[in-house]
Amino acid sequence: MTTQSSLWQAHGDRVQPTSFEYQRADSWDEAVELMQIWQGEAKIIAGGQSLVPMMNLRLTLPAALIDVNGIGDQGGPRIEDSAEAPVLVIPALTRHATVLTSPVVAQHAPLLQHAVRLVGNVRVRHRGTIGGSVAHADPTGEIPCSVLALGGVVRMQSPRGVRDVPITEFFRTYLTTAAEDDEVVTEIRIPSSVGEPWAFDEVTRRFSDFATVAVAVQARAGRPTVVLGGVADRPLRVADDLVGNVDVRDEAGLDSAAGAVADSVNPEGDVHASADYRRRLVRVLVRRALTSALAPQDTKGAGA
Repeated sequence: MTTQSSLWQAHGDRVQPTSFEYQRADSWDEAVELMQIWQGEAKIIAGGQSLVPMMNLRLTLPAALIDVNGIGDQGGPRIEDSAEAPVLVIPALTRHATVLTSPVVAQHAPLLQHAVRLVGNVRVRHRGTIGGSVAHADPTGEIPCSVLALGGVVRMQSPRGVRDVPITEFFRTYLTTAAEDDEVVTEIRIPSSVGEPWAFDEVTRRFSDFATVAVAVQARAGRPTVVLGGVADRPLRVADDLVGNVDVRDEAGLDSAAGAVADSVNPEGDVHASADYRRRLVRVLVRRALTSALAPQDTKGAGA
């Protein structure tokens, strides 16, 4: 463990973080120990692509940063066999760029691999980590939406041991999760979706911007799970009965399903888009994603 002080100050119109302590952990056990010592006043930093801008704007004021880059990516994505189905295990420190080139992810979670392609820019994808994106819990984030659609599980470690939290229970509200102050995310675990249809679509104001609205669709056993980003305080899984066993050859049925999903959401308006515009985007993108995922001639999925 190495420790040093980092003192960044505000100079004129340039807003920078307040002073904080910097500490480096070389194992998850060490990271957990440090988190416990700081009693909720510390933040884990790996890629820092979301945390550092928030610190610069003083939207978060951690007393300490615990750098976990020394732990490494622990071998990258891999498959574990289980009694029910193979599980894709992605260590938390896996960089987005590694996910993009991983043949294991391409085979077992193509939805996630496609969504990662839309994250930020090249710099962000080479520094950002999968665990960091999930832990950050941005309601517009492509990775949280995709992991929710895939039915993933977040594995965390604390002084009490290891805990697995279904992704459906992990996101609480804006940038807030079920993780306790002394817990760190160590793995993302996703049931294999080999051969299952999928789709991902989104609208952004400019390339690499945050999504105005995003839609992820993952079908299992022919039944699609639909997740929306940008319309609530967290990634939003659509109630199954709103989509049902929609048939893409039934134009009226597609319109009805997309309309029902759009009517079910209550997005907020902001400087980027009004609530009505977001609702209209939901209708269009859900219809497009369902058509792409469930079209009989294409079971590989697609995205914009």
